[in-house]
Amino acid sequence: MGKAIIKEQIILGLDPGTNVMGYGLIKVTGQKLTLLQFGVIHLKKYVTHELKLKKIFERVLSIIDEYHPDEVALEAPFFGKNVQSMLKLGRAQGVAMSAALYRDIPITEYAPKKVKVAVTGNGNASKEQVAAMLKQLLKFDETPKLLDATDALGVAICHHFQGGTQKKGSSSWKAFITDNPSRIKKT
Repeated sequence: MGKAIIKEQIILGLDPGTNVMGYGLIKVTGQKLTLLQFGVIHLKKYVTHELKLKKIFERVLSIIDEYHPDEVALEAPFFGKNVQSMLKLGRAQGVAMSAALYRDIPITEYAPKKVKVAVTGNGNASKEQVAAMLKQLLKFDETPKLLDATDALGVAICHHFQGGTQKKGSSSWKAFITDNPSRIKKT
């Protein structure tokens, strides 16, 4: 009898932002989770929104090229009162999605509450509670100064717990458009 082949998968979680963007990478081997890397992309130093978007694309693409994730999970923006902030956040998310789609990596979005439930069991958990649970789950000691990094790890963990790419995951723009008809404005 041969040994069972254990599937290995790398998931990149992203917490899009226009001043700070969190990222986290986990490796899943069977049911074992291993932390590969997590951190933030600082964008405040870039003066224009366009330059920030360019840097998001370049940095996400470089992370993808370094770690070769099988799937990308993003935290969907929550709806706020400031329309301009939402527009900028949506652009940041779109550029991050573009980097993944540029490398033909399937993407899936998760609402912040869904991520919190997956990690802590509580949809109203604080960022600090999410970080504390991730420290236990992934066995790391340091808590980052900016919790955008652990938020991104939470998205990756949520994606794993949800069983990976779902029907909403898209591997191309054509598939994204097909899978998301309500997001496409007909002109």
